Amino acid sequence: MFPTTRLRRLRRSPGMRQLLRENRLTMSDLIYPIFVDEGIDEPQPVPTMPGISRIPEAQLGASVKQLAAEGIQAIMLFGVSHSKDEEGRDSLHAEGLMARMLKRTKDSAPEVTLFADTCFCEYTSHGHCGVLHDGEVHNDRTLENLGVQAVVAAEAGADIVAPSGMMDGMVRAIRGALDDAGHEMIPIMSYSSKYASSFYGPFRLAAGTSLNGDRKTYQMDPANGREGLRESLEDVAEGADILMVKPGIAYLDILARLRDRSLLPLAAYQVSGEYAMIKYAAAAGALDEDATIMESLIAFKRAGADLVMTYFAPRVAALLRGEGPRDDGGDG
Repeated sequence: MFPTTRLRRLRRSPGMRQLLRENRLTMSDLIYPIFVDEGIDEPQPVPTMPGISRIPEAQLGASVKQLAAEGIQAIMLFGVSHSKDEEGRDSLHAEGLMARMLKRTKDSAPEVTLFADTCFCEYTSHGHCGVLHDGEVHNDRTLENLGVQAVVAAEAGADIVAPSGMMDGMVRAIRGALDDAGHEMIPIMSYSSKYASSFYGPFRLAAGTSLNGDRKTYQMDPANGREGLRESLEDVAEGADILMVKPGIAYLDILARLRDRSLLPLAAYQVSGEYAMIKYAAAAGALDEDATIMESLIAFKRAGADLVMTYFAPRVAALLRGEGPRDDGGDG
C-alpha cells in the first residue's frame, strides 16, 4: 500500500517504460490491404481514404517489391474488377483478376505472406458476397463457389485464404475443397465475427462494390456479443486456422472475450472507416496522427490480437525505422 507501493517508480523514464512494456508492435504483426484495379493505368486515389490509392494491375509487381523493401511482410489483395456478373465468375478461373494479381504478387515478392480475400462482393454485379436467389444470398450455392475460388487462389500463389462472406459452413466447405485439391497445408483465416458495420463505407468505394440493399442477413448485428463468440467457435470446429474480428476498435470486447475462449491465432481488421476517422481528425488538427496510429494498434494487441490488418502498415514501418516519434506521450 502507498507509500510503500509506488507504481510510478516503473514509469519514470522512456527506457524504463520500454523495458516493462507488456505489448509490442512489430511489422510481423501487420497485414497491409491493397486495392488492385484492372482498368486503370495510373494509381487512382481513393477520395474517402487519404493516402490510399487503387494500384493498376500492371504496376502491382513493382509496388509490392517496394512495399517489401520498406518492411511490409504480409499483404491482403482486393480486386477492383471490371468483369462483374451475377455470380462473380471472374474469380473462379485461373485467367481472372483474382488469380492474376495473386500470381503477380507472389512472383514479384515471394517472401511476402500473401492473403487471398475469399469472397465475391468485388466480382458480383449486385455487390453481395455470394449467389443471389429471390433477392437474398443463397448460402449453400455460395459455398460451392467458395470452394472453387479458394482452390484457384491457392494455385495462383496464395499462402492463406481468408473467407469474409459470413456464410454458414464456409470454413468446412473451403477446407474440404482445398484438401481434395491437394492443398491441405494452406491455412484458412476466417472472418469469423464480422459485423454489419457502418465503418465499411470507404472500403466499398475503394473496392468498387456498389451494393444493392445491405448485408444484414449474413453479417452480424452490432448489438450482439455472444453471437460473435458463437460464430467464431463454430469456425474453430469447422477447421479454421486463424480467426478474425471485424471491425476493430468498436469491437475490442469481442476480441478480448474470444481470446479467453480460443487458443487459435486471432486477427483484427482496422477497417476503412477507422482509418478515415484518424486521417480526417489529424488533418483537422484534432489528433496527433502518428501517436494515434500507434495507440490504436497497440489496443488490438492488448485485447488479444496476434495480427492486425491495417492501411497504416507502411506508416508504421516508417515509424519503427525511426522516422517519427517513438516514445509514448500524452497530454492528459
